[in-house]
Amino acid sequence: MTDAPPSQTAPAAPVQARDQLLDTASHLMREGDTVDISLSELASASGLNSALVKYYFGNKAGLLRALLERDFAAILRAVDTLLAKDADPETKLRLHMSAVVNTFFRTPYIHRLLMRLIRECAADEGQRLADTYLKPLMNAYERLIGEGVAAGVFRPVDPQFFYFTVIGAADRFFTARYVLRYTSGTDILDEALRDKYRAHLNDFVVAGILVQR
Repeated sequence: MTDAPPSQTAPAAPVQARDQLLDTASHLMREGDTVDISLSELASASGLNSALVKYYFGNKAGLLRALLERDFAAILRAVDTLLAKDADPETKLRLHMSAVVNTFFRTPYIHRLLMRLIRECAADEGQRLADTYLKPLMNAYERLIGEGVAAGVFRPVDPQFFYFTVIGAADRFFTARYVLRYTSGTDILDEALRDKYRAHLNDFVVAGILVQR
């Protein structure tokens, strides 16, 4: 990854400290290919007292929820913007496929974090998380696919299955460092590899949904 780690020496103002904790948690998850970070790791990497986690978020679970909310809000805003674009369905789909790969390149932990929080919470909270983050994406896919079917360019596809196909493909690739290490001699997921996979996944998925002429 090319992202520089958060500063460990510069003092943080109270408002900045909250953002710094979130940025550091994101960095640790990206670099460690994990969603399981400790408060001691967070304190060491951020240069902040771990007690600030309790002050700002209540506990570690609260910090994880805040990170998910911050990162997923950007995803949902981008999807809403895409759906509002004056473009044909195939163009919208290709733009979205590129955005999905870019998102997982920046935040490869995003789907695993959501699944962890859903697994570990009570049923009512799990439903809230699904309603907030999963259903809007599936509804967006239903709308986008419907537009393509109506225009005669997409064949009918189950939006839920489409979600699992697209998100699953991006999620697995950007958590594949150990596979790449032993099969390709590298575990570096850099911009060049991202761009190649983005082109591959875009063509692969779009070809699968287009009406054959």
